[in-house]
Amino acid sequence: MDHARFAECLSDHSAMARAALLDWLPRGDPDRHLYGPMRSFIEASGKGLRPALVLATCRAFGGDPQDALISAAALELLHNAFLVHDDIEDESEFRRGQPCMHTTLGVPLAVNVGDAMQTMALRLVRRNAERLPPAVAVRVLDEFDHMLVQSIEGQAMELGWIRDNDMAVSPQDYLRMTLKKTCWYSFIHPCRIGAVIARPQGCDLDAFNAFGFYLGAAFQIQDDVLNLVGDQDKYGKEIGGDLYEGKRTLMLARLFHHADPGERQTLSRFLATRRQERDAHSVAWVMQRLDHYACIDYARKAAGELIGAARIAFDIAYAGASGEDKDFIGYLIDYVVARNS
Repeated sequence: MDHARFAECLSDHSAMARAALLDWLPRGDPDRHLYGPMRSFIEASGKGLRPALVLATCRAFGGDPQDALISAAALELLHNAFLVHDDIEDESEFRRGQPCMHTTLGVPLAVNVGDAMQTMALRLVRRNAERLPPAVAVRVLDEFDHMLVQSIEGQAMELGWIRDNDMAVSPQDYLRMTLKKTCWYSFIHPCRIGAVIARPQGCDLDAFNAFGFYLGAAFQIQDDVLNLVGDQDKYGKEIGGDLYEGKRTLMLARLFHHADPGERQTLSRFLATRRQERDAHSVAWVMQRLDHYACIDYARKAAGELIGAARIAFDIAYAGASGEDKDFIGYLIDYVVARNS
């Protein structure tokens, strides 16, 4: 599969899930302060990797993607809910090249829209009982249940490190947080859900855990790198936003370890200030220290090693799959670290 065909498949899968989701969402009052902003946010949503993984995995194992459509749409809705809440918690300014929802609607309304998205996603998951055998519908619900808990725990870890100004965060801590916050809901569970719908009795779901972790961790590391050195127009969020937010990344974990005492003191003061008080000069100093200790190169190398492990895990997890959808998922491995947005 070449890149053009990969992009076409990704677009087709994500468009299928987005169209179904928009069709299922309520219309009418209160439209201005709830359903309208919700629909606009989803209409402007990103690449749709998560629903695409659900649908492609289902079809790769011989299933009917229509059977997985409800789950794919629900996952996309949950993803958008997480983004709305994340932007508020991180005090972010831009998302997808546009002002964040909380900057246009205000925090109270944005929180409520995110809450509504989560509620409606669970309502969607319940509709699997109308399409799938009862036992399979329950297994899919269990996947969503585990995914939600892991994601919330990972978010708590990250936010707690920022609040406590924790400078003891290690690469191992970062990877554990990434497993919880990113890998389970973005990669592991989409694969598991697609597989269990296609082959309720014929797949070892745990085989997707290693594949999804390696791929998801590489994805998150690449996202962190792009946040520092990516193209503003292509990335869609503010460059350097992670430093303004004080996010603990793999690069910052390396800097914590290698910085001398004076640098650690300066870095601690910077991270102890509120986002609004951090200026471009201080952020530039942190970038200089990251460059001095080769932190970005270290992160890129780590992402490359994780991608190598993901290729091996892919062959194991998808041994019983076939067709273009399997090729699509295989190409995704290279796309994760080659992407620039």
